Amino acid sequence: MIGGVLCGGLGKRLRPITDSIPKSLIEIKEGYSILDRQLFQMKHAGIQKLYLLAGYLHEKIEERYGNSWDGVEIEYLVEERPRGTLFAINSLLKTAEAEGYLIMNGDIVTDINIKQMIGQSVKGTVSIAVTQLVSPYGIVELSNGKITGFKEKPTLPYYINAGIYLIHADLKNDFVTYEEGAVENVVFPSLAKKGLLNYYLEEGAFWQSVDSQKDLEAVRKEFVNRIDKPWGYEKMIAVTDKYITTQLYLMKDCWISQHYHRQRDETIHIFSGEGDIYLEGERIKVGKGDIVHIMPGKRHKIFSREPLTMLCYSTPLLDDYTPSFD
Repeated sequence: MIGGVLCGGLGKRLRPITDSIPKSLIEIKEGYSILDRQLFQMKHAGIQKLYLLAGYLHEKIEERYGNSWDGVEIEYLVEERPRGTLFAINSLLKTAEAEGYLIMNGDIVTDINIKQMIGQSVKGTVSIAVTQLVSPYGIVELSNGKITGFKEKPTLPYYINAGIYLIHADLKNDFVTYEEGAVENVVFPSLAKKGLLNYYLEEGAFWQSVDSQKDLEAVRKEFVNRIDKPWGYEKMIAVTDKYITTQLYLMKDCWISQHYHRQRDETIHIFSGEGDIYLEGERIKVGKGDIVHIMPGKRHKIFSREPLTMLCYSTPLLDDYTPSFD
């Protein structure tokens, strides 16, 4: 599987930030860009080589990443003028030989589980990640000539393209037949009519396309005190001299490896999802609302059977972590 990121856009609506850097290099927290996040996701989905499909200010991207990022090999395909997503995708399909291609729009930030998407894909098809549409406006509810209520930016019963595509090699010709344009308008409708277009949906996963200053603010808010992990992320909610509250998010079928705390006492509260906490070898099935107390010195590890969100309340010993191999 080869990766690709569509990072050639002009980012006009994000000026003046994009006057000097391409959109994909905008930082979502200090020292951590949109593209950093995407490279991190691809690496931990098992992708060892990827192409940055660049254009506008491509030299800035090449200067930052060079030929590799954290062990992932990087090559560049640069278009001299904007020719649409299809032209960029075709450049990748014509250049690199692979069984499949995992391609991301360069302006999305998401917790969608790319490894699961790859694992669920079907040979001889194209898969698109989709996400449920959230209204950009508050909704007014009407009945019998009266306003009966208001809903603030509700989730609507429609789905949108989430900007992640998995193309199997045996469908390359369906793309390279055309030269340029928007892939959503040229190729995908044709594949849908043939029954060759699948979708990957992960309910509740964070997703945001960064198209405006407001979008960028929303992403930066999400990443306050957040540290991305191969299994998901951890986010510091509160730190005092008496306790720490941390939010942990595990993607489906992921592990927090076995460890113990010498002095730290913690309680895990399951906020959503299902999984297993192994405490001194004993399997404890957990789901929404369950609480597990872990005393100092007790070896434990966590597995997520579904996307799992937890709150961890503990004594304030942030560095008290010792790996413990099975």
